[in-house]
Amino acid sequence: MDVSGGKRSLPESAYRPLKEGEVYTPYIPAEMKIPEVTARSVFLGIIMAAIFTVAAAVAGLRAGIVFEAAIPIAILAVGIGKIYRRKNTILENVIIQSVGAASGLVVAGAVFTLPVLFMIMPERVTLLHIFLSSLLGGVLGVLFLIPLRRYFVKEMHGQLPFPEATATNEILVTGEKAGKQASVLVISLFVGGIYDFVADAMRFWGTHFNWRALGQGFRDFTDNTKMLFMMETTVLFIGLGYIIGLPYVTVIVMGSFTSWLVLVPLFGYIVNMFPEAAIQVGSQLIPVAQLTPEIIFGQFVRYIGIGAIAAAGILGVIKNFGVIAGSFGVGFKGLFGRKTGDLQEGPRTDRDMNMAVVLGVILVVLVATAVFFYFLVEGNWFYMTLGLVIVMVISFLFTAVAANAIAIVGINPVSGMTLMTLVISSLVLVAAGLSGADGMLIALIMGGVVCTALSMAGGFVTDLKIGYWLGSTPIQQQRSKLIGTLIAAATVGLAILLIHHAFGFTIEDPQTGLPVPNPQMPAPQANAMKAVIELLMSPEAQVPLMLFGIGILLILFVDRLKVPALAFGLGMYLPQEINTSLLLGAFAAWLLSKSSKNEALVRARTQKGTLIASGFIAGAALFKILEAVLRIVPLGEGNVLEQMHASIGVNEVGGTYLFGVPDVATILGLVFIVLLTGWLFWNSWRARPEDEPAEESQETVNP
Repeated sequence: MDVSGGKRSLPESAYRPLKEGEVYTPYIPAEMKIPEVTARSVFLGIIMAAIFTVAAAVAGLRAGIVFEAAIPIAILAVGIGKIYRRKNTILENVIIQSVGAASGLVVAGAVFTLPVLFMIMPERVTLLHIFLSSLLGGVLGVLFLIPLRRYFVKEMHGQLPFPEATATNEILVTGEKAGKQASVLVISLFVGGIYDFVADAMRFWGTHFNWRALGQGFRDFTDNTKMLFMMETTVLFIGLGYIIGLPYVTVIVMGSFTSWLVLVPLFGYIVNMFPEAAIQVGSQLIPVAQLTPEIIFGQFVRYIGIGAIAAAGILGVIKNFGVIAGSFGVGFKGLFGRKTGDLQEGPRTDRDMNMAVVLGVILVVLVATAVFFYFLVEGNWFYMTLGLVIVMVISFLFTAVAANAIAIVGINPVSGMTLMTLVISSLVLVAAGLSGADGMLIALIMGGVVCTALSMAGGFVTDLKIGYWLGSTPIQQQRSKLIGTLIAAATVGLAILLIHHAFGFTIEDPQTGLPVPNPQMPAPQANAMKAVIELLMSPEAQVPLMLFGIGILLILFVDRLKVPALAFGLGMYLPQEINTSLLLGAFAAWLLSKSSKNEALVRARTQKGTLIASGFIAGAALFKILEAVLRIVPLGEGNVLEQMHASIGVNEVGGTYLFGVPDVATILGLVFIVLLTGWLFWNSWRARPEDEPAEESQETVNP
């Protein structure tokens, strides 16, 4: 029997509900034992976890969208496995994918909350804070989901679609054809990474297109109307746009255009009605005639976007209240409704970790969390207990919600549930007498733990469903996921710390002197969370409640129009240049989806496009980390990157480029990125069905 995949097929009952009395027999039957957890599979999984944690962290901090790596890791697992004399078995590839995919899950929990700590109290944050927050949350997510495995993957078989699990499953099953795909992924990784490094780090040409570069006419138009169009011309956003798809990207861009082409000009028109007036911006008093679109956005419209994101997150929880309530019952039944040992009864393919062990490890994790919180609150037992109870209750109750969301639509509502956690935590802590910087610290750490737990639970149910289809041993998957969580938690901490020191999440606006999100690493969700927690924890802070209220009303209106509220809110808040650049990749994906009436041919083309886009994202992120390292390694009177700039005659501070002055270099960047998007389309269009898996795959996004 061939156990590496490709010559056998899944049972006909894999994706449909079972008939009465029918039993599902997996791809590898329970009575058959083949290599699963081996030194090879664990080692490759660890390498994948480290690499894709870095990629996901950079993507999340730059674009506000976390790159889920399950599908590219599955492809690489199969492709790399072919270089060995004994090919990987399909169950070894499941373990590699499961360990490696911990990357995006841990990152989604970390980048939404923990960068805020560097923004408001950098002197108090250490690598240990990030590591423990991510590790404790990730382990809780794995453990809380174990008792729910049978319900989601077995009892609900065929009734939940599991979109990402289905796509990854098909790649693993058709693994005999995946060798070429691995090479496509690696080639696009280097193409994308080198392109972004040469353009963005080495400054050969511009990467921030602004239509002011097109001439004096556009500059005059912007000055008069306050309308401005910008686009980031880097590979990372082309890849993200392709994976997200045109429908979702269109909504994001609609939100962005609402901010920059409607609200910014509207505020500009209103303030120009008072020509003698001036606006206090930081320590400066700026006449209204000198207000640029960027200042208007930062002083007014950005807060409307924050209100929109908050409203969209809370609205999502309210609209899914029925699902949440039902999930609570599932969670309690799973954790407390079974005898101690019954999770290990039955065939190999239905054995979980012993419930006594699960409960024991949960207890150990909670004790470790309590000790962690004890030092955070400087020995206050009451605040420690309060924080522990909030984390434990919310993590447990929302675990089933996260798993249910992934099983149905492939999207984990992490940001909305994390926002709810921050609001609840802050209100409870303030009522208990803890506010200000100390309150923010503990609330953000609590949010990081909960966010990581929910993200991990939602993603882990995908792995377990894949294992159910293919015949993995659940207890082996569960142990392997804990290893992946440990590696990802350590890696994401190093990545965030490195990015903070190399770039910083905020910079000083040269026009106003105020801290604003760093265009290179804007950390969009974290900046939004920062505004919310400052509102709740610093009563003396000057909070633009009216602007928040406008954002809330806009989201309620958008929701009534059946437009995805969270995507629209993100578009309103995220930097415009990020949103518009997503359109190029998304449009390429749409063209490929309409490129033929032959469904098999379209699947082959879009699948190859997904591989190239995934490579673009991973390559751009990894080379961004290389740039960060070069920025902090000292050399001479500066750092390595500055010396490299000097050797080729560019000046980052002065705004010079190797090819042309800023305006010319910016236009060149736009031309080059359009050509590179064309290369993605052309290369994907050449794909043929016999070279690709039988099913089209889709990545998922943690908004």
